[in-house]
Amino acid sequence: MSELTATTPIPLSRLLPWLLAAVPLLLLVAYLVTFDQGAVSQMGSYLHELMHDGRHLLGVPCH
Repeated sequence: MSELTATTPIPLSRLLPWLLAAVPLLLLVAYLVTFDQGAVSQMGSYLHELMHDGRHLLGVPCH
């Protein structure tokens, strides 16, 4: 049987920059999927369709 190694928690000072970078990115994705309605995502038809299908997947009314 193998020995289990103890894990050490990640200090908040090393985790905080990643969290601060992830929050705006997640907010941008939430905006594009829920409220954009094609204003930004008209850069290409594939991106527009992806966002449109994402709205339907999340249950956000879009039309």
